[in-house]
Amino acid sequence: MSSGSASDGGNAINIDTMSLDQLNQLKSQQESRLEQLTAQYHQLRAVSARLSTAKAAVADAFSNTSSSNNEGRQIMIPLTESLYAPGKIVDANKIVVELGAGFFVEKSSKDAIKVLERKSKIVDANSENVLAAAEASSKNVEAVKGAMQGKILEIQARQQGRAFRNKVEGGE
Repeated sequence: MSSGSASDGGNAINIDTMSLDQLNQLKSQQESRLEQLTAQYHQLRAVSARLSTAKAAVADAFSNTSSSNNEGRQIMIPLTESLYAPGKIVDANKIVVELGAGFFVEKSSKDAIKVLERKSKIVDANSENVLAAAEASSKNVEAVKGAMQGKILEIQARQQGRAFRNKVEGGE
């Protein structure tokens, strides 16, 4: 970002020509955008952690022992993040995996891990994009703050100049 401009969703804005009120409004918008991006980033990191946990659980439960040892094994099935139901492995060679948008498919443990790895790569790429956007938004906030400080100093200098001129004109 160059001096005197801020980026607003791909559009460069010349902040040098803006009034203090306009700068304040722009700063509020950029801070709000930064908060949203930060929240999105944290959500994506949480999803990435859940995918890593799921991948490790599948690898641990189905890859370390023979499939005949796993059949009939008691497990806890996650219904939500905090609600689990008891279950039993019926076919140790098949796992039901969510592909997204409520679509589920039966896969082998190796294929299930591949699906989880693919989802994890997508989430990680998205989180990097959101992080880059958040960093750019943070720079925009700082640029607007700097422009606001410059405007405030300019206003104060004008006021001091007027006061001095009034004093000189009144004292002559």
